[in-house]
Amino acid sequence: MMGRVWAMGALLGVGCAGVQAPAADAHAVHEHEHEHEHEHEHGRHGHGPLVHRFEKAEDWVADFDDPARDAWQKPDMVVASMRIEAGMTVADVGAGTGYFESRLSRAVGAQGTVLALDIEPDMVRYLGERAQREQLGNVKPQLARGDDPGLAAASVDRVLIVDTWHHIPERVAYAAKLRAALRPGGQVLIVDFTQDAQHGPPREHRLPPEQVLGELRAAGLDAELSATKLPEQYIAIGTRK
Repeated sequence: MMGRVWAMGALLGVGCAGVQAPAADAHAVHEHEHEHEHEHEHGRHGHGPLVHRFEKAEDWVADFDDPARDAWQKPDMVVASMRIEAGMTVADVGAGTGYFESRLSRAVGAQGTVLALDIEPDMVRYLGERAQREQLGNVKPQLARGDDPGLAAASVDRVLIVDTWHHIPERVAYAAKLRAALRPGGQVLIVDFTQDAQHGPPREHRLPPEQVLGELRAAGLDAELSATKLPEQYIAIGTRK
């Protein structure tokens, strides 16, 4: 959710791109000055995951879909790093207002599917309306829980989690559920902020890439950093062998 915001909050654990209701770190957020500034004011401080609600989708559209975000988020580079093939099923965890959905839709093609997951019901409502408005027939909005993406076993080829991982509380357990949802050879790609990034959450909530790689490995995934270099973020890749 941030940018894509994982609406997170009540969290329970997954965030998301924020998220408070159920999710916490899982999905979420990009945040330029946008969302994370709000989180800094209203979120929880300390070393735990950020907890924040994104209950009303229209309140976040201007921030999450701000054209200026492209300059630092580099969405086309992120999607290219996923090596998506036509016909694949891709889950966007913490999809928020749908910043990545049109790009993912094009990448999977007419025979593929994009599962746009969020823990906030109003984000899911907005995602559905946006998909209809933009004629993205292969985009399927889906309500997730903060502690569980709700994906069937061996059902997806790629999972994208942008600006949300630092919102999720029990990240290893969450990653294990993502691993179970991957088909053999499937990958989880986590995009999150470096310590020097100008955007993103307060520095005490930023996760070093080595920590994220360790969490993915603890969940049974092979993990490495992507060779793709983003201005303010890194991409951690977990692969199910």
